[in-house]
Amino acid sequence: MASLKEMRNRIGSVKATQKITKAMQMVAAAKLKRAQDQAVAARPYAQRMAAVIANLAAGVSGDGAPKLLAGTGSDKKHLVIVATADKGLAGGFSSNVVRAARDRINSLIAEGKDVRIIAVGRKSRDGLTRLFGDKVVRTFELSDHKVLGLPAAQPIAELVASEFEAGNADVVTLFYSQFKSVISQVPTAKQLVPAVVEGGAAPINLNGAVYDYEPSEEEILETLLPRNITTQILASMYENQAGFYGAQMGAMDSATRNAGDMISALTLTYNRSRQAQITKELIEIISGAEAL
Repeated sequence: MASLKEMRNRIGSVKATQKITKAMQMVAAAKLKRAQDQAVAARPYAQRMAAVIANLAAGVSGDGAPKLLAGTGSDKKHLVIVATADKGLAGGFSSNVVRAARDRINSLIAEGKDVRIIAVGRKSRDGLTRLFGDKVVRTFELSDHKVLGLPAAQPIAELVASEFEAGNADVVTLFYSQFKSVISQVPTAKQLVPAVVEGGAAPINLNGAVYDYEPSEEEILETLLPRNITTQILASMYENQAGFYGAQMGAMDSATRNAGDMISALTLTYNRSRQAQITKELIEIISGAEAL
């Protein structure tokens, strides 16, 4: 059994850890509001961009359709972008995204597809490099950017475009964690190439009006489609950031409460041991006095 001094040291150590987890919880809570506002503000822009592309795509078909919209006509080569956080101490936040991407990648490999991976975030890099090291094209660290913005998303979008133009990708899929609430972050897969029009991004209702575009729809799409990839990647980064702080706040709150429970249990054990030791000393003193 541990000595009283060892138990006091352990209680002190747990109390110090509790202070750290409490401080991290408060920091995450403070950062969550701004990250959540960014994620919510980015959604309408991304949805509107998709709606504009859907409206233009309605008038484009056949060989004139841009490859980023229509694809190459094959699904042999897949480029998978996996976006997670750089840091840990957020429960299963990053591992859930990596697990969802891993399952998809394994499924594609089993089907005989050629898979290439872009890892965004250290957790993504660490998890995927260990499993699919030879398939990781490049990794990006979010800590290189003090504030998330276009400079963080643009290099990733440019790499996606260059991989597609080089013929290394027929289908591009982005994995990230969609922020639902502080306690709910959902691993999500979004196909970027060929461009997919989601249910919430239906073509704009023109009320019967007919528009002539100058330049043509094809030329406009050639410009908008690469920008749409950047927009979707940036929006996913904002979703990830909000989800990370929400998950970290929950994880640190749980750790703080667990530390409190451990302190209570250790204190109770310490007091019992101390009481037993005092009782033993009293018995020895009384026994010695009676012997005299």
